Amino acid sequence: MTQALHVETDMLEVEHDDRILTIRLNRPDALNSFRPEMLIGIAELAEAAIGREDVGVIIIEGAGRAFSAGVDLRVLQGIDPKAGKIGDIFDAPARRAYLALRNVDVPVIAKVHGACFTGALEIALHCDFIFTTDDAKFGDTHTKFGLRPTWGMSQTLAQAVGVRRAKELSFTARIFRGPEALSMGLANDSVKDKDALDALVADRANSIAGNSRAAVSAMKTLYGLAQEGHSMNEGLERELSLEFPEIADTAERLSEF
Repeated sequence: MTQALHVETDMLEVEHDDRILTIRLNRPDALNSFRPEMLIGIAELAEAAIGREDVGVIIIEGAGRAFSAGVDLRVLQGIDPKAGKIGDIFDAPARRAYLALRNVDVPVIAKVHGACFTGALEIALHCDFIFTTDDAKFGDTHTKFGLRPTWGMSQTLAQAVGVRRAKELSFTARIFRGPEALSMGLANDSVKDKDALDALVADRANSIAGNSRAAVSAMKTLYGLAQEGHSMNEGLERELSLEFPEIADTAERLSEF
C-alpha cells in the first residue's frame, strides 16, 4: 500500500487527489510568511513525490489573502546578518526546498494571489509555472533591507525576464502586479480574481495529470537542458541521446486514437 503524503508541521496543509498534490502554505494570519519548518516540509513532500505514480503534478498555494509575504522576519530577531546573508537558519532549508522543487520528476505550479515578495518570489521562480491574479503584488526587496539573494533570485529572475529587466526589478525593489508579471514573462497567465485562478490552475493541473507521467517527467528533464547554458548543437545532441526507458505507455496511448 502506498504511504500517504504528509508533513509534521501544521504550517502546511496537504491535499492529494486525482494525481494532484497540493501544498498549501498555512499561516494566513502572517500572510504565510516562511518559517524554516515550512521550507523543510515543502522539501520533504517534493522528495517523497519522486517516482510516485499517484502524483502527476504539484501545486503550491497560500491559504487566506496571500501566497506568501516572504521570510518571517521575527525568526531573524537576535541574528546579526553577515555580508547581507540571513544565514543557515533559513538558507539551508530553503536550498533543500528549491532543489527538491527543481528535481522532483513532475511539474510544479506556483499558484500566486495576494502577496509574493522576495523569498516567496524566489520559491515561485523555482517552480515550473507561475499562474497569478491581476491584483497580486510581486517584488524583490533584498536591496531595500540591505540583503543579497541566496535562494537563487539573481539566476531564476534573470532567466524568466532577461538580465536587464531583472536588474531593474532587483535594484529598485519596486512592486509590480500580475499583468506586468505576465507581460515580462515571469508569469504564465494572470486572471481577474482568485476564483478565476482556482479554475485556471485546476484546468492546467488536470491536463498535466491526465498525460503520460513518464513522458511529462522526461519533458521536464529535457527542458531543464535549456536552462543549463548549452549551445544549441550540444542541447540538440543531448536531447537525442538521453534515454527514458520508464516511458512504457506509448503503444497503449496511441491505440486510443
